[in-house]
Amino acid sequence: MRGRYSARVEELTPLRTRVTAVAVAVLLLGTGAFAAGAATRAPEAAATASVAAVKSNDSLTTPTLAPGRPVPADASAASALRTCSVAALAADPRLANFQAQVRNATTGEVLFDRGGSTPSRTASVLKVLTSAAALDVLGPDHRVRTTVVAGSEPGSVVLIGGGDVTLTRLPTGTESVYPGAAHLDDLAHQTLAAWQANPVNPPITSLVLDSSLFDGPGWEPSWDELERNAGSMPDVTALQVDGDRDDPSRHTSARSTDPVGRAGQAFADALGGDVKISRGTAPAGAAALATVQSQPVSVLIGQSLIVSDNALAEMLARLVAVESGAGNTFGALQESIVTALDSYGVDTTGIVIRDGSGLSDDNAVPPAYLARLFVKINARDGNLGVIFDGLPVAGGPTGSLSYSDRFTGDNAVADGAVFAKTGWIDTGYTLSGVIRAADGTPLTFAVYALGDVSDNAKQALDTIAAGFFRCGGNLSNS
Repeated sequence: MRGRYSARVEELTPLRTRVTAVAVAVLLLGTGAFAAGAATRAPEAAATASVAAVKSNDSLTTPTLAPGRPVPADASAASALRTCSVAALAADPRLANFQAQVRNATTGEVLFDRGGSTPSRTASVLKVLTSAAALDVLGPDHRVRTTVVAGSEPGSVVLIGGGDVTLTRLPTGTESVYPGAAHLDDLAHQTLAAWQANPVNPPITSLVLDSSLFDGPGWEPSWDELERNAGSMPDVTALQVDGDRDDPSRHTSARSTDPVGRAGQAFADALGGDVKISRGTAPAGAAALATVQSQPVSVLIGQSLIVSDNALAEMLARLVAVESGAGNTFGALQESIVTALDSYGVDTTGIVIRDGSGLSDDNAVPPAYLARLFVKINARDGNLGVIFDGLPVAGGPTGSLSYSDRFTGDNAVADGAVFAKTGWIDTGYTLSGVIRAADGTPLTFAVYALGDVSDNAKQALDTIAAGFFRCGGNLSNS
């Protein structure tokens, strides 16, 4: 206030003393009255009145009010405490080096995790990734063709393998292990009809086998030769019949060391006459004499998953590599399959692909990746519903979860509720898929039992999967 009255400060001193005394008295009386009234107001109204009173008196300095307590813009809801534990089941020594992840398929929340982010061998669960890549690159309606064209020499025809391992040498009207497969005798009949329709053609005396669509080696170096001898895996070639089985009517049947030669001899027999067989490639631009085609990819995936057919999985993987332009050997699978999987928006970090079937110990996929991919499969995103439809079902009528040693005893409680791909190699057992839990919660899961394991690891995996079924959305990570 000193600046306002500085010109008359000396002469007004007595008057200012009196005015100040009166002002103080008034202020004290006013403050008392204000305090009495403020006691009956809401805190916000009282604070507003106080500020107004102070501002109306030029002789006082306006105070700075303390800021209010900060309030979160969005207070997050508390998570429900999950209390259903499977810790004892996870400690089962039959599981050896155990890895797992379980998610709520509706919310995506991780309910249970044991080393879920660590990439490890998957055994035949890898077929799920191969199938997803095939759906992306080839599409569910794609069919694989086997073709015959005229050769470059008179009396010569060329049999061109398109990669269809389901092509059967059984006579038309008889089904192999691949229902609906194309028949070699149909291809031969078409070839003879087209050939004989041109009167200038001499008799067919030469058959050239063209399997150049896939390049070698046909056997992945990390595979155990037992797989061929025991009847679960042929060499990977673009031309073969019945998955190169000795017995086309049996899923498990010994394979040869020359799938191309077996297919060529069967076709020569169907053509009849004395036909010389050789190997080579088709002339560029040669017109087709005959063509047969496989079932669509959607059907092939189902046939591969339900009984874990290795030959079909390798066929699909190699066709993905060829179609994507990555190459036509085992070495092209890493790039082609992982690139295809990236299209689904699930992080593929750490994934290693050495084959399409899962037979190699060198494949590596985190359980967390499978749990996340199965969220999309369960939701039938894009064409991924094809995979769900092909999965074995616990207690189902067919498939690798219908066998007498799966989901038996107390584990049968989950019959009809576990839809999952099985896996087995010498160093591990695996299981991954979808569970419709007892409380109605859809779960996705992947469980690995790795290392020094024996056949009873399968039952331990079934037991923990049944535990997930019982717990449902109340599954605890402790």
